[in-house]
Amino acid sequence: MADTLFVRASDVAKEMGVSEAMAYKIIRKLNNELKEQGFVTVQGRLSRQYFEERIYGIKTK
Repeated sequence: MADTLFVRASDVAKEMGVSEAMAYKIIRKLNNELKEQGFVTVQGRLSRQYFEERIYGIKTK
């Protein structure tokens, strides 16, 4: 999973052990957070870096 820039719902579902429907809700929520910060987002995809920061608390440079 760590070789792409974005994660998809199937990646999030697998990583978190949730259904794809729940993964889409998580992606939508996190993308809305990014939009509020002024970032451009892609529906159904989420920045891997932001996903790891918000889910695992991992900060990368």
